[in-house]
Amino acid sequence: MVNKEQVEGKATEAKGKITGDDSEELKGKVKKKYGDAKEKAKDLADDAASKVNDTLDKKDKEDQ
Repeated sequence: MVNKEQVEGKATEAKGKITGDDSEELKGKVKKKYGDAKEKAKDLADDAASKVNDTLDKKDKEDQ
């Protein structure tokens, strides 16, 4: 899934490339990387929550 920061970063980077503004291009790259990191963190959190839920479900079944 693509998040807001990734989209905005890509657009800002493209704008910088088109206008020849290296600073704007760099801002876009940084924002895009921030979005990538944010997405990765979300994926890791989702994976961890899934594993915890599976473990708790298994424990509940054993207790019954």
